[in-house]
Amino acid sequence: MFTLNCNGRLLVINKPVVMGILNITPDSFYAVSRLQRENEILQIAEKMLNDGATILDVGGQSTRPRSTRISANDEGERVLTVIEILHKNFSGAFISVDTYYATVAEKAVAAGAVIVNDISGGILDKNMLATVGKLNVPYICMHMQGTPESMQQNPTYKNVTREVLDFFIQQTEQCRLHNIKDVIVDVGFGFGKTHAHNFQLLKDLSVFKMLDKPILAGLSRKGTIYKTLNITADDALNGTTVLNTIALLNGANILRVHDVKEAAQAIELIEAYKS
Repeated sequence: MFTLNCNGRLLVINKPVVMGILNITPDSFYAVSRLQRENEILQIAEKMLNDGATILDVGGQSTRPRSTRISANDEGERVLTVIEILHKNFSGAFISVDTYYATVAEKAVAAGAVIVNDISGGILDKNMLATVGKLNVPYICMHMQGTPESMQQNPTYKNVTREVLDFFIQQTEQCRLHNIKDVIVDVGFGFGKTHAHNFQLLKDLSVFKMLDKPILAGLSRKGTIYKTLNITADDALNGTTVLNTIALLNGANILRVHDVKEAAQAIELIEAYKS
């Protein structure tokens, strides 16, 4: 069991929980997840919460391979009002901001976010760890080789599991030194990894339990699923559920997904199976 202090509110993870993805972007790789209008955002968020989401993850820019980076100001314009609206309408939800900009993280927490989700694990913005340490919120530390613009050009590892684990050993210590009390680790499926790397990390996911941190699995509708099956992201729900199930069996504590109901059902079935 993990207990996370979310800016004064406790998030207790005594069984796996679901994080619903809210992409406030015009160019997310999965078209259905792109949200723009306020009423649409509220409707989708309400459905996710009713379907079993514990966390709503709000992101303002696509980080798919070869995506174009936008500025912190532009990202803030996309997400801050949305976070305020979600916080006002769904006060019981735990809102996460998906950003690698320290300034956006700080403003997002002021707007109502209580978790910072950084795909770079503190690498892309040297001020991020110090900022999160002052905010007193949990930090999702993800591994990424390279940057979204270049990460899939030629990802190379001698031993992907060992190198990702070494990264977390180093970065979680940096988090401790910056007074971040609650860290969640995310191996970064699809971020600077080949399909073979992704499957190896999924197979070895239980290795990361040695860090004694909650493990987040972000596999939803990614290329490893739809390219392996020779389908599209639109048709990758069943494949997502299969890999989410494997992740749960191997120790995942949080599933970050586009499709909340199916992920919540997978969790319930795995919990029944284990008991």
